[in-house]
Parts: sequence; structure tokens; C-alpha cells
Amino acid sequence: MFRDRIFRGEHFFRHSRSGSPFQKGDLKYVILDLIKDKPRYGYEIIRALEERSLGLYAPSPGVVYPTLQMLEEMGHASSAELDGKRVYSITNAGLQFLTERKDQADEVKSQMKRHWNPENIGVLAQMMGEFGELAKLVGRRGRHIDPDRMKRIREVVSRACQDVRTILEE
Repeated sequence: MFRDRIFRGEHFFRHSRSGSPFQKGDLKYVILDLIKDKPRYGYEIIRALEERSLGLYAPSPGVVYPTLQMLEEMGHASSAELDGKRVYSITNAGLQFLTERKDQADEVKSQMKRHWNPENIGVLAQMMGEFGELAKLVGRRGRHIDPDRMKRIREVVSRACQDVRTILEE
């Protein structure tokens, strides 16, 4: 499956688990903060998080919707049907929860900023796009490249990995 995604050129980097800055239970603070600003439906929450990370992280619906349901069961959020979509709003209890746990909520925000270093995020997003472009390029043409040229491409990629590893370890 992973290999198939490479050859189809999908941007599998964006949705990798390592792209998440959150520890278990952290997402509830971010979601409450988002719906505090304005009522939102689940897809809007996913897109808002993707925008904040410049496309490097988009939580799956399988993470967002259960968290919204949990917040609703806790009384921290409420939902209503609007134009065929379930829209979530923060409740007074949710506002109180955020206020009482301000330190934890602030730490989650700081963690997000550290995880997606604002000084590097633009370059990182470009680089991830280039990785995707490389995967598409090799995936599309890889089956038709003669073995010697494929070996040269593999050597270039291997050297690049080693060079990056060396730079990161400096």
C-alpha cells in the first residue's frame, strides 16, 4: 500500500503520524480553541489545522470526529445540524474548561509552534513538495528506465539522504 502511494505520487508525507505535534488528549484543547473563535464543522477543523501547519499535518476524520463526540459528551461542545452539516460550538462548560486548564492549552499551542518551527515551515513545506515531486517523477518513469540509470538515480538519492543526515547531526 505504501509503495502504491509512492508510485501514484500522492503526498503521503502530509498525513504521516510523525507529522502530528500532539500527545494523547492534546487535540481537544486545539479543537475547543478553534470552535471558541467560531462554530465549525469537522471538515473546517481539519482544514484549519492543515492551514496552521502549512499543509504538513491534517488530522484524519477518524481522529477529529471522535474528539468532537467526546467533547460533546463531556458537555464542552454542542452541535446542531446546519445546511446538512453538523456544526460544533463551544459551551460555557467548554470555555470554563479552557480557562481552568489554560496552562495545558498554552503548552499545546507552544508545542505546535515548536513542532512546526515558523522560521522553517515554509522551506519545509517546499521541501516536502519536492519529495512528492521526486516520488511522482520516479514513479511515473521508473518502470521504463534502464537499470544503469536507475542505479545512478538511487545513488543520488542515497547520497542526498546521507548528506542530510550529516547536516542534521552537526
